[in-house]
Amino acid sequence: MPKLAANLTMLFGEVEFLSRFAAAASAGFEAVEYLFPYDYEPDILKQHLHDHGLVQVLHNLPAGNWAAGERGIACLAERVAEFRAGIDRAIEYAGALDCDRVNCLAGILPQTTDPATARETLIHNLQYAAPRLKAAGVKLLIEPINTRDVPGFFLSGTRQAVEIIEAVGSDNLFLQYDIYHMQIMEGNLAPTIQSYLPRIGHMQLADSPGRHEPGTGEIDFGFLLEFVDRARYTGWIGCEYIPKGETVEGLRWATPYLR
Repeated sequence: MPKLAANLTMLFGEVEFLSRFAAAASAGFEAVEYLFPYDYEPDILKQHLHDHGLVQVLHNLPAGNWAAGERGIACLAERVAEFRAGIDRAIEYAGALDCDRVNCLAGILPQTTDPATARETLIHNLQYAAPRLKAAGVKLLIEPINTRDVPGFFLSGTRQAVEIIEAVGSDNLFLQYDIYHMQIMEGNLAPTIQSYLPRIGHMQLADSPGRHEPGTGEIDFGFLLEFVDRARYTGWIGCEYIPKGETVEGLRWATPYLR
């Protein structure tokens, strides 16, 4: 049966962030993910996980100035020192929270930057990060993101991501496959998941268009989740969507998968 994790950045927005751990557990989730842990002390987050019997399955590497519109720095040659410092910070948090996966956001390609230079920078950064995270017991992921929502995002396709993984040459670099982003960019979801399943270290979902809960858009999640289960994907699937209404009301689709 598919294992669902609540994305606390997007779900349970009816309450402040730290109260979302309790809300997720009450709704039946056993695991959570969220974009960034760095605004809180690790001990505070760890206590909330412990108090509510939750596992943290994912957070992102530091990704630059999010409020200013940055969406990662890994492809930016002038930010390599900042990227490397972020690896140390991510390892600190992942270790404290028993989180065994972190996601690297490649970033938005500046119009003045040659794509080949950005690709080389991203590869070198991942070659630096992957072994350090492996030594800490943490898997490194990269995620293609659609360029409709994030214009100019450097990493935007499954094959492109896999080619970068191959170029990095590490056994500790995996694909984060986001169903919403890839429905927009390339469709063909089930065959793509089947083809790249050994590379996939984490999945996320939202319906399209709108990025709301399953059942609000064009994706047949009844088929797709059953397909993923039959394909023997055993990892977590993060519910990274914007509830169309109240979060718990919108979780009816997930009832068969929650405790």
